[in-house]
Amino acid sequence: MADAFTVALTLLSARELSETQLRARLTRRQHDPDDIDTAIARLKEDRTLDDRRVARALARMESAIKHRGRARVIQKIRQAGIASSIAEDAVNEVFEDVDENELLERALDRRLRGRTPRELDQRGRARIVRGLMAQGFSLESILKKL
Repeated sequence: MADAFTVALTLLSARELSETQLRARLTRRQHDPDDIDTAIARLKEDRTLDDRRVARALARMESAIKHRGRARVIQKIRQAGIASSIAEDAVNEVFEDVDENELLERALDRRLRGRTPRELDQRGRARIVRGLMAQGFSLESILKKL
């Protein structure tokens, strides 16, 4: 069986992982906890493992590719086991270059499918509002758009 460091490098070569995610995967593979700590310390020292970089990458992907709002992006980063302060910094950095109104507009257009908000009944509007809120947009900005 390969040592924890080699397995960690293999995992990181496939995708960016946070320290928490990497630790969980190595634990699932039943590596010794001391070996895991040593491997993670070594990877952090040479910056192969960097939660800030992972947070920025997740923020970019969630906002640009998946068209998520600020709240949902922060949630996804925190689900990766990254500290709230790092998540906030990454989201603030990424959203400097992102027009949140444009994101919301595109998300709303996709949900309306060519209709106008006036054509929807109360239930239809409520469904769209819930969906956009789940995507991470604030209720205030959603209601302004509608």
